[in-house]
Amino acid sequence: MHRVHHHESAPDSALSLLQEFRMSMIRPLSALSLVAASALVLAGCASQNDAEAAAGGDAPAGADETIEFTFENNIAGEDEEPEYESVTVNVPKDPENVVIFDMASLDTWGSLGGAPVVGAPLDSVPDYLADFVADDAINAGTLFEADLLEIEAAQPDLIIVAGRSATLYDDLREIAPTVNLSSEGSFEETLERNTTFLGEVLGAEDEAATALADIEAQLAEVRELTAEIETGLSVMVSGDSLSALKPANGDYSGRNLRGGLVYDLFGVAPITDDIEAATHGEPISFEFLTEFDPEYLFVTDRNAATNEEGAQSADVVLDNDIVHETTAWKNDNIVYLDPTAWYIVFGGLQTTQIMIDDITAGVA
Repeated sequence: MHRVHHHESAPDSALSLLQEFRMSMIRPLSALSLVAASALVLAGCASQNDAEAAAGGDAPAGADETIEFTFENNIAGEDEEPEYESVTVNVPKDPENVVIFDMASLDTWGSLGGAPVVGAPLDSVPDYLADFVADDAINAGTLFEADLLEIEAAQPDLIIVAGRSATLYDDLREIAPTVNLSSEGSFEETLERNTTFLGEVLGAEDEAATALADIEAQLAEVRELTAEIETGLSVMVSGDSLSALKPANGDYSGRNLRGGLVYDLFGVAPITDDIEAATHGEPISFEFLTEFDPEYLFVTDRNAATNEEGAQSADVVLDNDIVHETTAWKNDNIVYLDPTAWYIVFGGLQTTQIMIDDITAGVA
């Protein structure tokens, strides 16, 4: 891996250009003409600088203040093994026009007092984050595909991607400074890094530190509750089928981070040390629940998260004779997790609070 810095070379000086301009004239310029020509040359240089800086992914020349931010960007192809390269971007402080593709970043941005963003994939913004998007915001595309013309017309000062939208980075950095806030490390490590960074961008460092300290305190309290649980199993309902989710075991890439949150973040003891081996993958039958019989069952309803047309809700799928035999059902220990928070967003300050509340209410 190597670090990439997008720093542009200084253009030829205005004086040199003016000298060439004088030589091409038959008669000497008057003082007034010289001033006008100088202004035109300097303006041209400034425009060139701005365009080059935007293409390089840095804040435009002349920005009042910037923050240097480094992240790991996957440069491998779509079907290739990930290959990461360190990229450093100069991000403008307190930007006015911001486009955010990542819902967790939108959450933290708005929670720290950031102005409503001028663009986002509007169909993916959950109701509880709607106030963080301007009323006249452009629809920037989807989590997987950007509307580059709309975004360029919005003239953003900063663009943020992460997770599902990380593949859009190369295209978006040609428009404005773009940062990739995808997970690097555990959930808590990523939350701390991203919250601290956005706090610096917004001049809300104290608010960011306070929010993080509050979340850490609450997580410690929740873990005291979950320590009393002997065994638990986190499952996802998709269609009418079940999948057993497993701890990340140190691999926080992709769905491992999201799927392992019940165990890794909240401290629930898994039903078996090797869920993946026990399930021969991840899809499970209902009989698996009676075989291992976890004390608690934590349920993420993918049908509800994705608005799967015609699909039954998770509580209906689990309401059957086999599940009725489990300890979790008999003791009313089936905990239904907020599907949007746990499946779509799973990050950001408000969302983390929702997740904390879900576990607290389920096991208290």
